[in-house]
Amino acid sequence: MFIPTTSQEVAALGWDPLDVILVSGDTYIDSPYSGAALIGKQLIAAGYRVGIIAQPEVNSATDITRLGEPRLFWGVTGGAVDSMVSNYTALGKPRRSDDYTPGGVNNRRPDRAVIVYANLIRRYFKHTVPIVLGGVEASLRRVVHYDYWSDSLRRSILLDAKADYLLYGMADLSILELAQALRVGVDTTQIRGLCYASATIPSDYLELPSYEEVIADKDRFIEMFHTFYQNNDPISAQGLAQRYGSRYVVQNPPAQALTTPEMDAVYALPFEHAVHPYYAAQGEVRALETIRFSIPTHRGCYGECNFCAIAMHEGRRVTWRSQESILAEARQMPARQGFKGVITDLSGPTANMYGFECALKASRGACPEKSCIYPQVCPLLGLTHEHQLALLKALRQVPGVRKVFIGSGIRHDMVMADAEYGEAYLQELVNYHVSGQLKLAPEHSQPAVLRRMRKPSVQSLLAFKQRFDALSKAAGKKQFLTYYLIAAYPGCTQEDMFALKHFASEKLGVLPEQVQIFTPTPSTYASLMYYTEKDPFTGEHLFVEKSLTGKMKQKAAITGWQRKAKSSQKSKTNPKTSTNPRARKKHQA
Repeated sequence: MFIPTTSQEVAALGWDPLDVILVSGDTYIDSPYSGAALIGKQLIAAGYRVGIIAQPEVNSATDITRLGEPRLFWGVTGGAVDSMVSNYTALGKPRRSDDYTPGGVNNRRPDRAVIVYANLIRRYFKHTVPIVLGGVEASLRRVVHYDYWSDSLRRSILLDAKADYLLYGMADLSILELAQALRVGVDTTQIRGLCYASATIPSDYLELPSYEEVIADKDRFIEMFHTFYQNNDPISAQGLAQRYGSRYVVQNPPAQALTTPEMDAVYALPFEHAVHPYYAAQGEVRALETIRFSIPTHRGCYGECNFCAIAMHEGRRVTWRSQESILAEARQMPARQGFKGVITDLSGPTANMYGFECALKASRGACPEKSCIYPQVCPLLGLTHEHQLALLKALRQVPGVRKVFIGSGIRHDMVMADAEYGEAYLQELVNYHVSGQLKLAPEHSQPAVLRRMRKPSVQSLLAFKQRFDALSKAAGKKQFLTYYLIAAYPGCTQEDMFALKHFASEKLGVLPEQVQIFTPTPSTYASLMYYTEKDPFTGEHLFVEKSLTGKMKQKAAITGWQRKAKSSQKSKTNPKTSTNPRARKKHQA
């Protein structure tokens, strides 16, 4: 069953009025990879009547009013990605395409979608039930944050959206607790994972430097971010509060992560693994092809890369589904329309973080100033590929499944650090689970840049490549490694990019094309570095490339982008060499 998105569907179910209406910046794909669908299905399973309005027209009442007004609350999300990241490139140019919009044209998602949708609701429902913000855009903008697109520090999105509540992180438990509290009319302010505005703060909460203080002093912003980051573990975190003028945004401690049985129950809910017909009729949704035949196995990340917000949103702990839960989904896969025997991806944020955890972290919370896998894998982590190896072997035996690929990438340093099962796991990948290319994300080669990224040294990368190449040759397979790299990262110079090019060509034997210009995203240490031009851990000044020309030059150091661009432009403007028949015909005339 699809969650209803039209009044006709609501009437057919006899659900008028709805308890909850979810508003999303993505089109509605009924899949566990869609946050709105995942939350909506859990609410329905708990007995609530839920509807979804995806990508509403913001200049009229047509879409936002078509399901009426909910009895309990509105849930607002910008979608799977922050709307500003979705709408603009690292150079600030508008993106023309959007994989989460029918037809693929980027014309349905407004800038700062969460704020726009919340204001849209208020415009047509003056004294409505609570508006609750959630998803990545809200979660990572819940306190004062650096906003690259305005080049400024912005207030908590809770205040700018004039919303009643904000649920941060993976809100599975928080949303159910909030729905129950609103249904029976009890206090909501104790719910974990919830933020709200208040004139006062609880006595045992930590008070962050105020909005006024951090916009006046970058060092105070650094201090604020350290405290914010270190209080993100559900076991050890304290509640936080931040003052904006005469009121506070209060952040309760994070919600507990789902247990394996709880996660199994969530992913066992009935999903259609398709775009809702109302939106499918409007055009192809390319994102569906990425996720339709993929299986999510876990949440969270041990990596805590300084440019990535996964650990801040999904959590520094990794939680996973049971092998039986994953196998049960795989057994159902052949029944999905269009399935040709290939599971395209089996992963969480990083595929090989499945099935192990630090016992100390599980009981006491994450170490406040220590990473699980940087600069080396912590011996207390319990790193083992045993469980994923067993899972991969079991999946190969499922009737109707010909191939199971790891499409989203792995951490090579973790494979090399696993003395007991690393080699066997890599051999399993090489023999059965690589679709021509295996994705790695070393990001850079220079030690100073890697340190500020919180990424491992190149030694483990080279050791991994050697074993991958040797095993592929032994298996008689032509397989390759694909490397993701970042240009214009805080602290990275043009000389560093030339060194990276030399490393890639001499040591990796490639001239990579997967080079992305760094984009500062909210609530990451890398964005903190970009804004303050300081290393937040040492206080030293950093060179930060902020000019568009300088950023393009850093990328061009590897890709030759400028040369290719000039060549392309010459081809377009010189009628003698143009491949455009019209231009050549005009010249000949």
